[in-house]
Amino acid sequence: MAELRTAVSRLRRALAGHPAEFPDRAIAEDELAALDAMAAGGAPEIPRLRRSLLLVAGAIGSVSALSTALTEVRSAVELFRETPPSPPGVA
Repeated sequence: MAELRTAVSRLRRALAGHPAEFPDRAIAEDELAALDAMAAGGAPEIPRLRRSLLLVAGAIGSVSALSTALTEVRSAVELFRETPPSPPGVA
């Protein structure tokens, strides 16, 4: 959780400091807030984490100045993996 919160915080700061306006900036800001809330709330829903990551990436993916911070968020989200279901008969 700490890695995700740190990465999200860095990207939020980088986005806030980026002078250019772009059409999907509000989407990126909203989804970063959602990612931060999920990380602060404990065990986040993995599909929701991934959805938020995709929305953030789509919103700011073309802004090269934010690419390093975005990569850190992606790496932090990838640390959360869904555990595969147990085979039948195995508890």
